Amino acid sequence: MTYSAIILTGGTGERLGGADKAALSYREATLLDHVLSVVDDAERKVVVGPKKDVPGVVWAREDPPGGGPLAGVAAGLAEIGTEWVAVLAVDQPGLTKDTIARLRAAGSNAVLRDDRTQWLIGFWLAADLRECLPDDPRDLPVRRTLSRLHPVEVPALPGEARDVDTPADLDTLHSG
Repeated sequence: MTYSAIILTGGTGERLGGADKAALSYREATLLDHVLSVVDDAERKVVVGPKKDVPGVVWAREDPPGGGPLAGVAAGLAEIGTEWVAVLAVDQPGLTKDTIARLRAAGSNAVLRDDRTQWLIGFWLAADLRECLPDDPRDLPVRRTLSRLHPVEVPALPGEARDVDTPADLDTLHSG
């Protein structure tokens, strides 16, 4: 099954003092490099957010910039032609190729689930996402919008769904 990947990098990093999460160091690279390596078999990789010098990806920008994750998903969808798409936030150091394989194996819209549903670690039918998104997805709640698709919840492995939102998360990232 061929698929594309949309990686959302447009957040403000407000709780991290405005840090660019995509550029945060992780395992001698960046978080963006890490997430791109997890989806290196994707037919097309679309990174939504401020453009950087990263080869092999298509860049898109949500409208307006900073318009939220659903605006980012809409911008990414405009750049792909595959039936399936992985939608991932860049601040997910626990993601692995196995994560994507397990989501793909669900054979339906699927999201990772640990103690809560991880809406921005998902594998979706692109047509379903397009149909579900309103004309103006700016600043709308991700959960309320995507839950209408009733995705399969794939259990997360320990640490797989951790994200980097706070200085404590960043400390954990750099100490692990």
